[in-house]
Amino acid sequence: MQVIRVKDYDAMSDKACDIIVNEMQSNVETVLGLATGSTPEGLYDRLIEKYNNHNISFKQTKTFNLDEYVGLDKDDKNSYYYYMNHKLFKHIDIPENQALLPDSKAENIAAECERYEQKIKEAGYIDIQILGIGLNGHIGFNEPNTPFASRTHVVKLDESTRQANARFFNSIDEVPTEAITMGITTIMESKKIILLVSGEKKADILAKVIHGEVTEKVPASVLQQHPHVTIIADEAALSKVKDI
Repeated sequence: MQVIRVKDYDAMSDKACDIIVNEMQSNVETVLGLATGSTPEGLYDRLIEKYNNHNISFKQTKTFNLDEYVGLDKDDKNSYYYYMNHKLFKHIDIPENQALLPDSKAENIAAECERYEQKIKEAGYIDIQILGIGLNGHIGFNEPNTPFASRTHVVKLDESTRQANARFFNSIDEVPTEAITMGITTIMESKKIILLVSGEKKADILAKVIHGEVTEKVPASVLQQHPHVTIIADEAALSKVKDI
């Protein structure tokens, strides 16, 4: 587990972008695992800038998103499909059929989870998976006590997660109670993982992930067992981590 300390959010986004651009320049068929939320927005802005400056192309890239709310239409402004389209996809040259998210409106959600797993396998698995981390240690929507052996599945969202995401909705009542998420095993099959962490409010959980025991009570702690994890965190997020 490599930990890269940076000054602030902007520096975190810059460093993550540099790593991804280097990967894409060495492998035009890079398979990216993508995340949503406020943490990766700076990264996506920088990837768009790199594309506009002709440093990279996404024409042969495939992307798989970590998760999607169950029940939201693609054009719902709170769906992750909408987020990814507006924050990244519509600004770059990636073909629509190569930018994949779980279909949370599928008639058979269990079958959709299996289909998504198969698509990742057919793509040769994910080369670089971008992760953020929840205040309770979740990665993707894998809440505390999710089995490490899990694959893509439907999860009931923890109340703390719904509260954290309520700022994007008109009220907490509008926040979905379920989501489809890549499982922990699915995430751990990625060849490389980049965990982005910014802000003092993430300091407690990041300290547990780096120095705590590996336990399903803290899903992100499993990253200690991955052979190629890079944590890019700012000074505020690392304020409770020693010896970094």
